[in-house]
Amino acid sequence: MKLILKCVFSVLSLTMISCNTKEIKKETVVVEKKEEKLTKSDSIINGAIKAHGGDLYDKASYKFVFRNKQYSFTNNGTSYRYSIERIVKDKKVIDVLENGNITRTIDGVEIVLNDRDKGRYSESLNSVIYFATLPYKLKDKAVKKEYKGTVLIKNKNYNVVKVSFNEEGGGKDFDDKFYYWIDAETNTIDYLAYSYSVNKGGGRFRSAYNRRNVDGVIFQDYINFKAEVGTPLSKLPELYEKNELKELSRIETENVVNLAK
Repeated sequence: MKLILKCVFSVLSLTMISCNTKEIKKETVVVEKKEEKLTKSDSIINGAIKAHGGDLYDKASYKFVFRNKQYSFTNNGTSYRYSIERIVKDKKVIDVLENGNITRTIDGVEIVLNDRDKGRYSESLNSVIYFATLPYKLKDKAVKKEYKGTVLIKNKNYNVVKVSFNEEGGGKDFDDKFYYWIDAETNTIDYLAYSYSVNKGGGRFRSAYNRRNVDGVIFQDYINFKAEVGTPLSKLPELYEKNELKELSRIETENVVNLAK
């Protein structure tokens, strides 16, 4: 009888060890997936996001003035609410873009928008918030990043990342191309450039200035330069240093206020 019991316990012990081993192996596989190595471009962009505000962006709520219009944005994880307020012919016009849906009110009365206008107004509002909160949106799934090495601009070393977009989730102008020059020491975005195909195409180069920290989130303005159609974006810093780019405008976010305080 004792011999039979010993055999039974031996079989149970081996079974338990085998099951535990399988569980450990499964857990190990899960851990390995979590520790997947980031690409060089992902690491650089993540560093830039951290330098400009990091996790604060996920719950950020701010308002600012851009070209005499009042903008605001509120992030709540994957949800968001953007708005623009302005006076048009003595009437108060407010557009609100919330999780992809846009509504317009004029003096408090909601206006029915056709699909074309919905697309136009959504893209316009989204574009302003996108640039004002750079580099926050560069972590979106639709963003494709490519490390392009380093370059010296005004005797400072910069990591260069090229950004393009997947058609799915990349917006109407998903075929636009961007370059970002990120300070190798501070991880801030000091310069950016982009090319576009609408209206016969073209390119822009922007130099950041007036950088300020508003309760942990960085806001900065840009001098906007014109680049000739077809000029490779990678060559624009060289033309900038030679003063061969024409200034077009200033991109300024004024009167920035933290609405969450």
